[in-house]
Amino acid sequence: MTTTGGRAHRIYSVVVFIILASLDNVAIGLVPPLYGSIADSFHVPLGLVGTVTATSFLVSAAASVAWAYYGDRGNRKPLLMIGTLLWAAGMSGSALAGTYLLFFVSQVAAAIGLGAVSSVGFSVVSDLIKPRRRGLVMSLWGLSQGVGTFMGTLLGGVLGAADWRRPFLLLSAVGLVATVAYFFTYDIRRGQSDPELARAIAEGHEYDYRISRKSLPAIVHRRTNVWLILQGLPAQIAFGSLVWLPVLFRERAIAQGYPNETAIVVGSVFATMFQLGGALSILGGLLGDKLQRRTPRGRALVASFGILAAVPLYLVLFFLPFKIDVPPEAGTGEVVASAVGSVFTQPSVGLTLLIAFVALALTSANSPNWFALIADINPPEYRGTVYSLGNLTNGVGRAVGNGLIPVAFVLLGTTYASPTNYSVGLAAFQLFFIPTGIMYWLASRSSPKDIKALHKLLEQRAEVTAHTPIDDHTHADKQRHK
Repeated sequence: MTTTGGRAHRIYSVVVFIILASLDNVAIGLVPPLYGSIADSFHVPLGLVGTVTATSFLVSAAASVAWAYYGDRGNRKPLLMIGTLLWAAGMSGSALAGTYLLFFVSQVAAAIGLGAVSSVGFSVVSDLIKPRRRGLVMSLWGLSQGVGTFMGTLLGGVLGAADWRRPFLLLSAVGLVATVAYFFTYDIRRGQSDPELARAIAEGHEYDYRISRKSLPAIVHRRTNVWLILQGLPAQIAFGSLVWLPVLFRERAIAQGYPNETAIVVGSVFATMFQLGGALSILGGLLGDKLQRRTPRGRALVASFGILAAVPLYLVLFFLPFKIDVPPEAGTGEVVASAVGSVFTQPSVGLTLLIAFVALALTSANSPNWFALIADINPPEYRGTVYSLGNLTNGVGRAVGNGLIPVAFVLLGTTYASPTNYSVGLAAFQLFFIPTGIMYWLASRSSPKDIKALHKLLEQRAEVTAHTPIDDHTHADKQRHK
């Protein structure tokens, strides 16, 4: 590996950013499988621990706006390193917390750091990808986050079944290693992936345009941005409810007579398997790339169809008969093996897994095309901030979903016995995907105009950049918003 931005260095940088994007989602997925154990440890209600997750989503999303704004104005690598150290410290504090309050504060600190990894990391990766391959590479970016979420679910349920603190200690150590890995990544130049700017940047010129406080009207003026930002509110209410999948399957295991420790492992394993359909986001990204080359509406149409087509599958998923075949007194390894084997020995489990796989594959088309559309319609100095504004809306939606669904479970529990109350609640929350699908369809109508406007703007800026002396990057007129 070189330190000069050669091929090996660039590949290393891409790999580091994609892997580390997954780690912040490991941190997010770690807590839900351990809700019961953490609540018992601190002698607090289960819903109060769920509030920690909801708050973390919201804090991380709000923090990402500030991280992204300063990332779009200056050097992004130090921000990523500071953010990574902060969430690692938060994970360590969570493991060592002796009270619920200290656990809450530690999780909030971790959430602030995670905001940098998501928003600033997106800005960097968007400068590495040419438009023709944005869907594909962004699907890998999104896939790494999905993998991180279910790895967090699995790590929390399996490693934390006997002691909930161990996964947090492990992840804090990984965060320290991640910080060192960031240090050796290539300093990616802003705008270098855009064809209009490529020649001027290759000649040694710098793209010196930066976001300012006066840029917000221009961001909102791009109508597609409005739909991309707003769609996250209902979408993440639905997605946020899915973090309770481990609890649903744990309750199903308890209802079938399994002890609590075994049920926690079973819930985590099945929730992890049922999220594997998200791995097909790469197909959604590839399809978005292909259709986008035919029509500028392509990416948004792929996302709209995927979201809407998944809704009826989710409504069926949570009510299918589900019989678990696991030795009740087995060790963790045997429980995991038996749970996986149930997919093949129990038809109800296999059918449920298939429906979940297809539903998640369809909704996963949302992620890479959302990422790619942000890069397609915004100049380089806006991308991190627009992503973070969308992430803020996502965080609000996920926090609302996470905060409301425990209340829904309790209210439904007065009418339905467990685990039916969990099934009814989860199914109802998937209806929030419908307005999301509609907003993507609206984005497909506005995106052609916004893409054309960006192309024209970057051509004009490339002309100015190419005629600016290479050693002169301090002109005030190049810092203003256009």
